[in-house]
Amino acid sequence: MTATTDGSTGAANLSAPPAGHPADTTTAADDVLAAARRAAERSVAHLLGRQDEQGWWKGDLATNVTMDAEDLLLRQFLGIQDPETTRAAALFIRGEQLGDGTWNTFYEGPSDLSATIEAYVALRLAGDRPDEPHMARASAWIREQGGIAAARVFTRIWLALFGWWKWDDLPELPPELMFFPKWVPLNIYDFGCWARQTIVPLTIVSAKRPVRPAPFALDELHTDPAEPNPPRKLAPAASWDGLFQRLDKGLHLYHKVAPRPLRRIAMNVAARWIVERQENDGCWGGIQPPAVYSIIALHLLGYDLDHPVMKAGLASLDRFAVHREDGARMVEACQSPVWDTCLATIALVDGGLRPDHPALVKAADWMLAEEITRPGDWSVRKPELAPGGWAFEFHNDNYPDIDDTAEVVLALRRVRHPDPVRLEAAIERGVRWNLGMQSRNGAWGAFDADNTSPFPNRLPFCDFGEVIDPPSADVTGHVVEMLAVEGLGAHPRTRRGIEWLLAEQEACGAWFGRWGVNYVYGTGSVVPALVAAGLPAAHPSIRRAVTWLESVQNDDGGWGEDLRSYTEEKWIGHGESTASQTAWALLALLAAGRRDSRAVARGVTWLTEAQQADGSWDEPYFTGTGFPWDFSINYHLYRQVFPLTALGRYVYGDPFADRTGAAKGA
Repeated sequence: MTATTDGSTGAANLSAPPAGHPADTTTAADDVLAAARRAAERSVAHLLGRQDEQGWWKGDLATNVTMDAEDLLLRQFLGIQDPETTRAAALFIRGEQLGDGTWNTFYEGPSDLSATIEAYVALRLAGDRPDEPHMARASAWIREQGGIAAARVFTRIWLALFGWWKWDDLPELPPELMFFPKWVPLNIYDFGCWARQTIVPLTIVSAKRPVRPAPFALDELHTDPAEPNPPRKLAPAASWDGLFQRLDKGLHLYHKVAPRPLRRIAMNVAARWIVERQENDGCWGGIQPPAVYSIIALHLLGYDLDHPVMKAGLASLDRFAVHREDGARMVEACQSPVWDTCLATIALVDGGLRPDHPALVKAADWMLAEEITRPGDWSVRKPELAPGGWAFEFHNDNYPDIDDTAEVVLALRRVRHPDPVRLEAAIERGVRWNLGMQSRNGAWGAFDADNTSPFPNRLPFCDFGEVIDPPSADVTGHVVEMLAVEGLGAHPRTRRGIEWLLAEQEACGAWFGRWGVNYVYGTGSVVPALVAAGLPAAHPSIRRAVTWLESVQNDDGGWGEDLRSYTEEKWIGHGESTASQTAWALLALLAAGRRDSRAVARGVTWLTEAQQADGSWDEPYFTGTGFPWDFSINYHLYRQVFPLTALGRYVYGDPFADRTGAAKGA
């Protein structure tokens, strides 16, 4: 028996298995079922033990060392570096260095030039000498790759802050951009919210072009220190790249003649925009990049470090730090408590925990308190839509997101709450808001509706990853599933979402995964949604998806997909088996009525055998994305919540089969 948070036993808190599966048989299928039930019980106990006393769950969100390097660069720029933070950050950065002296951006991924440059500079700030072997290997590799000149724009911006790179050799980003109305191309609302929050403060930095005294030279990072930025040929003028390159040259000329009063007004408008969007805990959007650039921008405009806005901003960054047992300090790019909590709630109920368990009620109470009931930037495009929904982070009232809202509704719907009126009202607001955030093509993006302008990604400045927020199959799938559970499977908006999903299916039968890696995630998100909305298992799209998933199952019974699937076709559906990706595949197959198939039995067996003694799973591989390929994420709770959800649905079935078309799909 497994102890739970209310002191009773796991068996007493788990739902009974469905009829038709006798416990005392010796068939292979029943052996798999029994192992799955035991694994689910252990997983439930493990997950309950990780809940915060306030009701939420949060796993570490690991990305790459640029977060830690930029934190040290920020402290150097502001003059607030301290020996202990520097030592702890350097310990983490050194620990992530590969044998050849480089750094990558995801586990077992290729070396990354910008990450290596930023990590190298951070270690120089920490006192590591350039002639030390680990540093010499890094600098030699950097030179082989083209040196600083070949790095991304953001890396060169950080270096320009200390005179290690010329501002004239960076793309221009004028603050007068703030004057563009929303109907003009390249207005700030044409950018995805994460890019918007970063670009607005960078317009101030670009206009001010600050240079702090450099504590050392970086000649060793240039292929030719005498010519650090060798000239490059422009793209043809008739091409998009050529057009925007020439536009950038024009903006550089404008920088020299920009009317000072106009520029001052533009920077003040940008500053007001930034301050208005600071969250209650001091962060901006709950993510690290907008915070560091907002702090720099406001500091350049005269905000001293004791100003309440600055103090709160710096304090919020400290809360993004994870201190490890070895003394290392890792900076999270973001924190995911709402996302982790709704997924954990779903996993626990699907894994057999009774819906009125105190842990679930506490989680529901916390999620209900996190509901966002005021307009944010999304209302620029949807001014008539009433607010209601949830964000990803602890504090991010300006940017609730459609994906979190759909999953929170699915989580709340599973809980038997003592105040059903309160719960139903929150669900109703979330459903209404999600319906209203549908894009014109019938699908859903993550934060905004119709954020599909083709121009932002063309800017020379925007080489750091995706800067728009177009609809995606995974988010649309989650919304469609939620709407079906809410009895809206036949709603015209739901049907338009289904039509979009069917049209977006790849020739191989899979769906692209925007926010998770990759086609396994997309397919694992879409198939349960389509079945919940009433598509039968015999539907051609479902059959093609099943065929694809079964064709890419690994020999060990699990599923895995490498991040390189975003750039190399040979990796699509292929990679080392992971707990989260195996679970995603199983969720699709189970929804499609393949519960008794050999593929499902092998997948479930892989999960039960990979489980550790404490009920958890290990997963070093990155299976989440911020920007596909450009920014990869290891959500440390994915390896716990998704396997439990899959095992629970294998043992106990779909909890909403009688509310949706799921029963028909089986």
